[in-house]
Amino acid sequence: MSKIGIAVCGNSGIDYLDHDKEIRVFRSLLYIEEKEYEDFVDITTDDFYNQLVANPDLNIHTAQTSTGYLVEMYNSMHEAGYDELIIITISKELSGTYQNAFLAKNMVDFPVHVFDSVSLSYIEASMAMIAKEMADAGKSVDEILTELEYLKENNHILICVDTLKYLVKNGRLSNATGMIGSLLKIKPLLEVSKAGKVDTIDKVRTTKKARANMIKKFLGEVEGKEVTTFVIYTNNLEEVKNVKVELEAKGIKDVKLIPLTPVVGCHAGPGTMGVGFIEKRR
Repeated sequence: MSKIGIAVCGNSGIDYLDHDKEIRVFRSLLYIEEKEYEDFVDITTDDFYNQLVANPDLNIHTAQTSTGYLVEMYNSMHEAGYDELIIITISKELSGTYQNAFLAKNMVDFPVHVFDSVSLSYIEASMAMIAKEMADAGKSVDEILTELEYLKENNHILICVDTLKYLVKNGRLSNATGMIGSLLKIKPLLEVSKAGKVDTIDKVRTTKKARANMIKKFLGEVEGKEVTTFVIYTNNLEEVKNVKVELEAKGIKDVKLIPLTPVVGCHAGPGTMGVGFIEKRR
């Protein structure tokens, strides 16, 4: 029976969660005023958002994990005794991470399965943790990939941002063409679409209304379903705690609070908040 190794990119935020340390994490790089930081290792969420709030015009950009680094990681995992690898990445529509992971797969001589989560944050982290549990239980690669496909098809993330400045600047808002001027003046409700893109699905004038719309839409989507629920935060943990209380008052149980990593937050900006779910199998 093959021993299956699991790895996931740091955009999952798994570093901030209690997880099996045998899950390998490969992280993107963050550049602030041209100084390089490895996400989580050199800079935490609080440090990053505090800097961005203090100076909204910081020169910030990101770089995905290099192909060479991934080849080294694959070989290291193989040398550690793993016969096959499952590599889970952020949506390929949002980063070049998937492409680099796929290129690296073709540079080693053992089986590597690169899986596009078509999402980010807790969706990715959950995939990695479930994959590791299944691998430890003796499940096959095909069984694990089938479960990952189920998770990929049965989740949704809704997002509110205080400003579209960062998403527009970094080209991460897929339906911004021709609307940039007006979009910067509104408080939109966004989603991670089934195609793995960040799309605008509603536009209002205030953050308060956008968040109310987000919660209303979320509650409508999960009605009658058994779900795992999570709320994503940036520099607004206290506000998010209030959202958790509001959701639990509506009967949503065990709401998880998940920080948005600096590399992803670089594109979303401070004040960003999201709510998402993964539907459980019946």
